[in-house]
Amino acid sequence: MIRRSWTRTASIEETLALWAASLGEMKKWIRPLFCQERIARNAGLFLEGLLGDEQRKTGWMRAEAAGDPGPWRQQAILGRRDWDADALRDIVRDYVIEHLADDD
Repeated sequence: MIRRSWTRTASIEETLALWAASLGEMKKWIRPLFCQERIARNAGLFLEGLLGDEQRKTGWMRAEAAGDPGPWRQQAILGRRDWDADALRDIVRDYVIEHLADDD
């Protein structure tokens, strides 16, 4: 999906829509790693936060951007043992290969 945008000139709006769709697709790929929808949603918010324009990504800043009352939900994503970090690594690697790797 992303690779398509590099083959032609796209408007800023088209590029942003493409990136938003790609982020949504990545969230779908990682959803099976989480046992509850609430936790998966928080993981998606955490991922969005990492892509935010803040220079520093503290727990409080991430919580504020996600609309949380404090950093606990954001911090729980990192400390929770209910998901497999190796599986996440494999999903991200597969996604990068599928969408960003050169066909050659």
